[in-house]
Amino acid sequence: MSAAIRVEGVVKDFPVGDSSLRVLHGISTEVRSGQLTYLVGESGSGKTTLISIIAGILNPTEGRVEVFGTDIYRLSNTGLVEFRLDTIGFIFQQYNLLPTLTAAENAAVPLIAKGVRRAEAVERGRALLDRLGIGDKADKLPRQLSGGQQQRVAIARALVHEPRLVVCDEPTAALDARSGRRVMDLLREVALASERAVIIVTHDNRIFDLADRILAMEDGRITHDGREMPKDH
Repeated sequence: MSAAIRVEGVVKDFPVGDSSLRVLHGISTEVRSGQLTYLVGESGSGKTTLISIIAGILNPTEGRVEVFGTDIYRLSNTGLVEFRLDTIGFIFQQYNLLPTLTAAENAAVPLIAKGVRRAEAVERGRALLDRLGIGDKADKLPRQLSGGQQQRVAIARALVHEPRLVVCDEPTAALDARSGRRVMDLLREVALASERAVIIVTHDNRIFDLADRILAMEDGRITHDGREMPKDH
């Protein structure tokens, strides 16, 4: 399996008053195509910071990130936005749905941004919501949905444009076991395509058995890389 993502010497510092706090300490790793890769670790270990850098949302202080052969932080700001729109789907833990759009319209946003005709984009969003078990909620506004339903809309939005890289921050956290398994089955189906990759930050031990690879983080460093969960997690 080829490397979809290469991370080399990534450091991230955040300003704290007159000094800075180092959150990532020179991380180097690869994420392979055709695999479901989990990133696990305690809160504050640097997981969300790392996936945000991989997804082109947060600039590293040092180091480089290649996504399908493109050094994304050598792109212009406009080039990076276009690359994310074409290549990356990000499932945010906070959902970030637009309050005035229906569930189907929210799911369709990436397609509309790419120039797909609105009616076609919304229909594709509606079809994906149906696969996620909430097709009957497609015409509801976010405020009319439960937290778990909003999360599934956010997942549909991340997948609707068929990105080559899907990055997820706790995609099953607000879901019951049945809904979580439905979401994970869909993410696994996406991941198994040889030209795609899926990275999932999770604490959900109900889904650990689905991982092809588990990376564990501690204090801004990767401390474990294997098929099984490390014994201390």
